[in-house]
Amino acid sequence: MVFASFRRYLSMRHQSSKVQDLYDHCKTVFSPSGMPPPSSQPLLKLSSILDTIKPADVGLKEEAADDDRGLGFFGANQLNRVARWAKPITYVDIHESDSFTMCIFCFPTSSVIPLHDHPEMTVFSKLLYGSLHVKAYDWVEPPCIVESKGPGHSQVRLAKLAVDKVLNAPCETSVLYPKHGGNLHCFTAVTACAVLDILAPPYKEYEGRKCTYYHDYPYSTFSAGNGPVCVGEEDEYAWLAEIEQPSDLYMNTGVYAGPTIQL
Repeated sequence: MVFASFRRYLSMRHQSSKVQDLYDHCKTVFSPSGMPPPSSQPLLKLSSILDTIKPADVGLKEEAADDDRGLGFFGANQLNRVARWAKPITYVDIHESDSFTMCIFCFPTSSVIPLHDHPEMTVFSKLLYGSLHVKAYDWVEPPCIVESKGPGHSQVRLAKLAVDKVLNAPCETSVLYPKHGGNLHCFTAVTACAVLDILAPPYKEYEGRKCTYYHDYPYSTFSAGNGPVCVGEEDEYAWLAEIEQPSDLYMNTGVYAGPTIQL
């Protein structure tokens, strides 16, 4: 009995060290006034720490890949469509400060976080379990903006595709930067999955870091005049139009069940 208790203590200590190491490193690297440049050693180390983290390290258990809700149009029973969409994404807050946010998103199958941006932010995303489709863009610079012909005659801005692939756990940590790496992205759960995110600095509307949502249109939808797109590369570009936060985007607030972090 004593030996079993000691093993549980060692296991908890091991789990705690991973999350604590992650927090300690983030606290050292990030500050409200700035952060290291991309590809610097501190950021590479942060990715390497995230690469080692598993669901149990943050208090999660893997969900069944064929969970019975959130399946949307992939479900076979059309009459049960409403019930299948009913399960929302769960947001779990681990830590938030003026410098960075540590959080987890738990997705039921086919759930979506629509296309959105991370203004002046760097984001590390670690897929903990399951499969996730990521589609991401970066703005074309200098900005290429045209007036749309749709309702309201809103503007659309040209963006270049940076990522369009399915991630399957276990896999390396993904990183996006303010100007490259796919700062505008959309997540679609292929199976039930969970993502551990580090956002630095965090969203703060009064500091100009407001989350904006977008709809992407194929390049052929609008004319760019003498725009930067080369013939044969049209599929690599899209026009993005700002939209209101989708009314069907709803998230539950979950409770962090992992090891306590010593601040």
